[in-house]
Amino acid sequence: MNYLLLGVNILMLVCGQVLWKVGMSKVDFRISFKGIMNTLFNPYIFSGGIIYVFATVIWLYLLSKEQLSSIYPLQSLCYIVGAFAGVIIFNESLTISKILGLLLLFAGAVLVGMK
Repeated sequence: MNYLLLGVNILMLVCGQVLWKVGMSKVDFRISFKGIMNTLFNPYIFSGGIIYVFATVIWLYLLSKEQLSSIYPLQSLCYIVGAFAGVIIFNESLTISKILGLLLLFAGAVLVGMK
């Protein structure tokens, strides 16, 4: 059950990042009070933040049930899911070096996940 929740947590984190990426493409970000407020209250940025709040609640639950040294490295799967989200949603490129890096991340996550 905890690994299912970890999967949900990973998907929520990636969804939050995707929403933030979409939101940032729709705002003219400036380092000023008004610029920061406009960015934070952009519907995509705000929604991504809300998803992160719920993902954090799940993460806190997982920390209370599992070893940090086991579950924290598994969150590197966010990078893999995020990379594929970038390719699928934003038409980003997936180079050989990115693929090799993602495979290494996956292999590391598998090794850490083995108890």
